Amino acid sequence: MSDLAVAPRSGRRWLLPVFLTVVSLVYLGPLLLALVNSFRDYAYTAQNGYISFGGFTFDNYKNAWEQADFGLHFANSAIITIPAVILTLFLSCCVAFVVARFSFKFNIALLGLFMAANLLPPQALLIPVYRMFRAIEVPFWVSDSGTLLNSHLGLILVNVAFQTGFCAFVLSNYMRALPRELYESAVIDGAGVLRQFFTITLPLCRPPLAALAVLQTTWIYNEFFWATVLLQQGDKFPVTSSLNNLRGQFFTDNNLVAAGSMIVAVPTLVIFFVLQRHFVAGLTLGATKG
Repeated sequence: MSDLAVAPRSGRRWLLPVFLTVVSLVYLGPLLLALVNSFRDYAYTAQNGYISFGGFTFDNYKNAWEQADFGLHFANSAIITIPAVILTLFLSCCVAFVVARFSFKFNIALLGLFMAANLLPPQALLIPVYRMFRAIEVPFWVSDSGTLLNSHLGLILVNVAFQTGFCAFVLSNYMRALPRELYESAVIDGAGVLRQFFTITLPLCRPPLAALAVLQTTWIYNEFFWATVLLQQGDKFPVTSSLNNLRGQFFTDNNLVAAGSMIVAVPTLVIFFVLQRHFVAGLTLGATKG
């Protein structure tokens, strides 16, 4: 009787691995195909098809780097991404600390106001943001146009504005879980609000900050919409927008574009693997509590 009861369970045990393997192949299939063809000559794949074997070369990576001018555009991405991530995380910590540690009438409304930026589609704010950036004047050493339009500063600010709400929401929930006794002891020892923020809260928030740093770096680095709207000079575009330089006038070499895409993906992969331990720890925070 027991063998009959165990048999169906053991028979179904292989279903989950098979299902997960199929889903993984469906998800990774296009990526693996792009990776393989990025090392293949266009003439060979045009003659034999993309589902074939042969014609391997490294020329696509060399040509992609030269044609897309990746050196300049990687620098532009770094100028935009690094300050935007640092500023987003710092402002989010400030907002989350106020919302989590101080009880006042409008703290939930304040958090909702910051979250609203994440709920609105960016296309709905396209015209107001464009006109506002065109009207705000800045020194010419900041922008050649004399306004926030067509400047890296404008792109940094718009990314910070759209990402701060999500980070503040995540950090406020984490800060609420910190023991209140820590802050009571700090107050007894004479620690002010700034000292509580910088010496107690920020060190304890390293796991969620690391997870958010990985997410924000990926999102801001891959951001395409606002870069194409707010920037007008080709030498200021980030690296994701420079992939357009690989398109031909009459045809597109898909192997060349695949090689360019692989080059563009390298920085986010490096950041993920460097911060992988903190990223996983940040995602599983609170999973074993209660």
